[in-house]
Amino acid sequence: MPPRRVIIDTDPGVDDVLALLLALSSSPEDLEVQLISITFGNVDVKGCLRNVVSMFHVIEKEIHWRRQNGRPEGFEALRRCKPLVAIGAEKPLGEQMIMADYFRTCKADRRRHRVAETVSRWEGWPGWCSHEYSPLTSAAANASGTEPASSSSLFKASNRSSYHEILRLLGENHPDTIDIIAIGPLTNVALAASQDPRVFLRARSVLFMGGAISLPGNITPVAEFNTIADPMAAARVFALTSRTPESTMPPQPPLSTQEGSNERLLPPYPPKAELGDRRLNLILFPLDITDPHRLLQDEFEAKTGLLMERGSPLAEWTKGFIHPTFKKMESLHHGHEGRNAAISLHDPLCVWYALTATQQKDRWQITRDEDIRIETAGQWTRGMCVVDRRDRKKLDDDVESGDEPSDNGDWLSRSRGNNVGRCIATPGDRVLAPLMLDTIFG
Repeated sequence: MPPRRVIIDTDPGVDDVLALLLALSSSPEDLEVQLISITFGNVDVKGCLRNVVSMFHVIEKEIHWRRQNGRPEGFEALRRCKPLVAIGAEKPLGEQMIMADYFRTCKADRRRHRVAETVSRWEGWPGWCSHEYSPLTSAAANASGTEPASSSSLFKASNRSSYHEILRLLGENHPDTIDIIAIGPLTNVALAASQDPRVFLRARSVLFMGGAISLPGNITPVAEFNTIADPMAAARVFALTSRTPESTMPPQPPLSTQEGSNERLLPPYPPKAELGDRRLNLILFPLDITDPHRLLQDEFEAKTGLLMERGSPLAEWTKGFIHPTFKKMESLHHGHEGRNAAISLHDPLCVWYALTATQQKDRWQITRDEDIRIETAGQWTRGMCVVDRRDRKKLDDDVESGDEPSDNGDWLSRSRGNNVGRCIATPGDRVLAPLMLDTIFG
């Protein structure tokens, strides 16, 4: 069976980097990472880029260290296939920018950011990696004793925006042969879908870590970070799961009336007659399923302690950003005191699914055709995953839209609304962390 070929769209913070390390150190028979698509999110897009380049820099040092010490080099998927790295969105499609660098919510940027401001060309982008360290970049410099290089033999740099690269890969390959693992805000994915929805729908699936269904959010009482960071983008992507995408498309905010403004909005999707019958296979991994999968401080230290003593650059680097995260969890949450501190493995869970879902299909449980919609306009509910909790029967397809007075929004329609898959069970809460540590560190 050929490996699962994936695009990873990411805003590299702590668990994003763990997800990338898990993917790149996996077996090449299981996974092939073709593109790492970078978006804003946990930090600004420059910081995200530096984190990725920093990671590759440390992996190079780690492979050299393992070779010198007679250890298996690891990172087989990476050594078999060098991924392309491309940069995408700097800002959300909507009007408010939120970042979560080490769980700090930055002051919202309330300027409007339209398409022209969201995507830029990145000629010469590797030069950005030489200054303004992020926490992960600083940890890399300390671990290796040198500053991260602006390039690496382990990846290929693209000067095209990442959404162009997403569409190129989908267009050059057969339908249903590439999955998109989206573990950041969905801005890049939404831009690709808007640019050419027919090519975008060639993706086998979009595996999205985001949202909260029955649990509280982690940024507001109802919203998870990846959905609130760009709810407009999330709503547009979710709409492609619908038989009638226009039924759940978000309302367009008004354009600027300022003279000389060149603002433009993303266009609506083509009518169904042009788009065809194909719908997006979106599988959601919300906080409900990701939060219980945790990396404990004790098990991290047990795995990496001896490696750090022996000089492993990777062990030292991960310690540099994971230990402050344990401390932050201890300061924010009950039950994380002392050695009980833990990090939820939100993003690695999506990679774990991509690695094992085919071989262990009976151990994963995915619901189908859930009408999950993203709130884009609420003052207190932006980014919320809205579901219909009423115990109501669905309406027949021959009932005209709007004929049912108690169904504002067509929630009871069989032909309207979103059709999202959702992960509700995995091979086990305590399976992922040791598997991830063993895969990454050997």
